[in-house]
Amino acid sequence: MSTPWYRRISEGLTKSRERLGEQLNVIVGRSPDVDEDFWENLEDALIGSDVGVTAVTEIVDRLRDTATRKALPDARAVLDHLAEEIAAEFPTSAPDPFSAAPVVVLMVGVNGTGKTTSVGKIASELATSGKRVLLGSGDTYRAAAVEQLDIWADRAGVPVVRRDRGTDPAAVAFDTVAEANRTTPDVTLIDTAGRLHTSADLMRELQKVKRVVERESSAPVRTVLVLDATTGQNGLTQAREFDAALGLDALVLTKLDGTAKGGIAIAIARELGIPIVRIGVGEGVDDLKPFDALDYARALIGGE
Repeated sequence: MSTPWYRRISEGLTKSRERLGEQLNVIVGRSPDVDEDFWENLEDALIGSDVGVTAVTEIVDRLRDTATRKALPDARAVLDHLAEEIAAEFPTSAPDPFSAAPVVVLMVGVNGTGKTTSVGKIASELATSGKRVLLGSGDTYRAAAVEQLDIWADRAGVPVVRRDRGTDPAAVAFDTVAEANRTTPDVTLIDTAGRLHTSADLMRELQKVKRVVERESSAPVRTVLVLDATTGQNGLTQAREFDAALGLDALVLTKLDGTAKGGIAIAIARELGIPIVRIGVGEGVDDLKPFDALDYARALIGGE
């Protein structure tokens, strides 16, 4: 029986599911035979949804093995196992950085990914669950970001550390960590200025922020990248660059409801080995939730 959140994920992935589901239906409708044409068409359908060549190769290889071992009778029977094989592509061993306490989480990403909004939504989720949360308004270049975070902090009933617009982001990070060391919240979330992964100067500035946080914090520090799913393969490039510069611990994937290529989540998680810990499928405060690989896979291809 599906849960309300599963139904919300399913609705959010409508564009992706329609794209992939139509192709899967065509494959099954063309012929029930599990022959080489079937496997080639399945690979093409998955690659067309931005699943990524590496992940597609592994998924199809495992499905071939399953089809042989279980003597699956036809194409539909093989596709019944697809969700499980997709879910197997996601790292499962890494802990959710937002579930630790105490912890300082540095939230990073390029402009327009929904980073500040994600910080606010996660703060609300954690505060509602009873955790004590502190926010750091480190996006000092964009006045709207400071105001936006203030609104989220007020909604969640959590304190926020801020400085004047144009202040060195590392100084805000320093102040936030000092406040965290003094008040010992469960989770400290530091928003950072969105920056292009192609800008060496901006990435160096972000590395400076992380060095300051790691040097000053008495709590463990984690770095989480917020990615916009609608950017497709460019999101994979972003993730590679941020991981190389900062060493990422986890990913938040937003705007899955806005793309027909929701398979990018699989490509990113598989090729980088970085866990996705939250996904966003809408604008509401409850539309960013902990990631469940099997729920995502079932919603992507259609199924309960």
